[in-house]
Amino acid sequence: MADRVSASIELGGSLTAADYAELSEIIASEGLSTEWDGEPFEPDHRTVGESLSLYAHEVAWGRFEMLETWCVEKSLPFVRWSGAYAGQWGAERVVFTGAGEPVSYAADEDDYVVIGRGTVEKLGSLDAIIAYFDAADTHVPPLVVEGDPSDAPAV
Repeated sequence: MADRVSASIELGGSLTAADYAELSEIIASEGLSTEWDGEPFEPDHRTVGESLSLYAHEVAWGRFEMLETWCVEKSLPFVRWSGAYAGQWGAERVVFTGAGEPVSYAADEDDYVVIGRGTVEKLGSLDAIIAYFDAADTHVPPLVVEGDPSDAPAV
C-alpha cells in the first residue's frame, strides 16, 4: 500500500474546452476538491479569471501522477505542495512553468521553501540564493478555457 500525505496543486494556463473537459475528469479521478475536505471537484467549481487550486488528503506518495503528467504534456503550468512522510521523504514544492521539466524544492509543512547549508554553498552567492527562492515562488497564471467571458470591451 502507498504511503499517503496531504497535498495541493495550483494550475493555470490556456486550454480548449475539450481539454478542460478531460482535465476535469482527471481532477475528479484524483479525488481533488477546491478546498480542504471540500466537495468533490466539478467543472463549474472553477472561478473564471483565476488559477485553479485543488486539495486532497491521503494522496499516494504526495503526487498527483496522472494530473501532473497531463499538465506537462499540455504545457500547463502548476505548483504542487505535498507534506512529509516521516522516515521516507520531506515536504516539497514542485514547480512546472509550462516548459522544460518540473523542478522540486524542499519545503516545510507550511509550504515555505527551505534550503540547507549544502544548497547555500552550491549556490554560492546571495543573488543566487534569492534567484533560487524566486524560481520556487513562481506565479501560476489564471486557468483560461476557450469560450470564457472576456473582459475586453466590445468593438
